[in-house]
Amino acid sequence: MRTIVFSSQTYDRDSFLAADCPASIKLYFQPARLNLDTAALADGHEVVCAFINDDLSAPVLERLSAGGTRLIALRSAGYNHVDLTAAKRLGLAVVRVPAYSPHAVAEHAVALILALNRRLHRAYNRTREGDFSLHGLTGFDLVGKTVGIVGTGQIGATFAKIMHGFGCELLAYDPYPNPDVLALGARYLSLPELLAQSRIISLHCPLNEQSKHLINRDSLAHMQTGAMLINTGRGGLVDTPALIDALKDGQLGYLGLDVYEEEAQLFFEDRSDLPLQDDVLARLLTFPNVIITAHQAFLTREALGAIAAITLHNIATWAAGAPQNQVEG
Repeated sequence: MRTIVFSSQTYDRDSFLAADCPASIKLYFQPARLNLDTAALADGHEVVCAFINDDLSAPVLERLSAGGTRLIALRSAGYNHVDLTAAKRLGLAVVRVPAYSPHAVAEHAVALILALNRRLHRAYNRTREGDFSLHGLTGFDLVGKTVGIVGTGQIGATFAKIMHGFGCELLAYDPYPNPDVLALGARYLSLPELLAQSRIISLHCPLNEQSKHLINRDSLAHMQTGAMLINTGRGGLVDTPALIDALKDGQLGYLGLDVYEEEAQLFFEDRSDLPLQDDVLARLLTFPNVIITAHQAFLTREALGAIAAITLHNIATWAAGAPQNQVEG
């Protein structure tokens, strides 16, 4: 099966080539992002392997289907960027990687918390310039602080275990309480109650119609003044312009983002020689209490290896007529 891997970076190529690839699967790595202009590159490829910022809207899926594609193999857990109705209409199967390394994302969320709290980004830049003063670098002890976890699937549960190890009080919001999180002593509350009681809020829920802009002007107003917000989930979970106003008036004291709603045309590329055209992102980057990373939470050797192995397994089982990890439209 000819399989084209769109949006492939060096680390994708390395992880797939290191995996146990069935002889029936022939991989072709394409660094271009999948969209209507590049979909023709998939002609003659039965399988299209796509990542989170690839365009899998109805027009693109129609072009892929016309070129002979029969399977969309996602290298991600999320599938909100896929028009599943169109895929079903076209007879395109869609498979995903439901879990690869919850530790990778959860640990990155914790890294953002620690860096923001202890101002590590500011301290690093300051000492490199010969400034060894400590003013403006005061943090707080994590022990005893209340942490709100929005979404307690595998990643949220892993994050909960880590924060429990710091001695934090855990609050959670999820329509389906996780017994593992309850066993840590977490209390499940409504979202407004969680926001009002938490010093730190971390988002680990999927993006769908119900969760889009879950954090907005109204929900930000429910937070404690000076609270910390972490988002390693999906950019669309937050109304980004509302974050700017909350940072300006001090309602939001710290912000750590690994995802951004308009990241598709920015992230995973070196744009250091170009003016930043996104005014919202440019404004966020001016705040000293904001850290933004470019969707790197998944980027560990273990996670990359698991993504490659599960993706290849998904393709092989689909070809054998017994698909696994299939997304139903």
